[in-house]
Amino acid sequence: MRKDVQDRRSDVQITPRTFWEPALYAAPFLLVCMTFVIWPVINVFFTSFYENYDFINNTYESIGFESFKQLFSDRYFLSSLKNTLLYVFITVPISTAFALLFASLLNQKIKAGGIFQTAYFLPLVTSSIAIGLVWKYMFNADYGVINSIMNMFGFSGLEWLRQPDDAMAALCVFGIWRALPTSIIMFMSGLQAIDTRYYIAARLDGAGSFKQFRRVTLPLLSPTLALVICTRVISASKVFNEVFVLWNSEPGPARSLYTVVFYIYESFFVNWKIGLASAAALVLFGIVFILTLVQLFVQKKLVFYK
Repeated sequence: MRKDVQDRRSDVQITPRTFWEPALYAAPFLLVCMTFVIWPVINVFFTSFYENYDFINNTYESIGFESFKQLFSDRYFLSSLKNTLLYVFITVPISTAFALLFASLLNQKIKAGGIFQTAYFLPLVTSSIAIGLVWKYMFNADYGVINSIMNMFGFSGLEWLRQPDDAMAALCVFGIWRALPTSIIMFMSGLQAIDTRYYIAARLDGAGSFKQFRRVTLPLLSPTLALVICTRVISASKVFNEVFVLWNSEPGPARSLYTVVFYIYESFFVNWKIGLASAAALVLFGIVFILTLVQLFVQKKLVFYK
């Protein structure tokens, strides 16, 4: 049968019609992709090397590395790099662990499972602005529900939105909660794809729930786990909405919570430093690209099942 398929493939001849007909179907997508994805990336790359760039007249004096020199001598950009990396390394593992836990619970046949699924998926279909406003009231130091709960258990409340030392904690809590729905959906799809016969065999061998999770679920779920971590790192590196909403379009209390994307936004739309914003975007692209390569390398070592 395989030989017959190969013979039929060899009989297919490429003609102008067989080439142009698929190309016409793909043309709208390719046009949109070129216009809104590929060309902006190329434009940002060149703009980052323009010195004294005039965005209105599209003119520049010379080509060089002046934007990058200004970038790495700006303490706000260096602070944004530190805050972004710290946010990524805090939120990604915690949100991934919680998402895996909730997905495992939701995958069980429990009472009122639909209610729990709706509660966990609600952030995915709710406006970021509306959610941010709710969290602002929850983080309020005077009458917020989070400080009230902490006081009930004997802990003193924090100045979540007022003090720079507490602002990163507030951002991470909000970011972890925002990341749960997508990660839960991905984990649930991976869990439901695991054949139940593996669990039956494990139970026959006397394996308990924890051993089944460690010996069966995690190895078979490792491709999904690697995908979730990869997508979460990329998403967390672009954190912006959370900062913008919680602190009324300011980068945290006393401007202490700059992130790289917020720095790009302020450089472009507020200060009109187009070259500086483009250079920062290029640096962010490089960081995300390196982190993705590292994850792909580690994934080859840790993924047990494909």
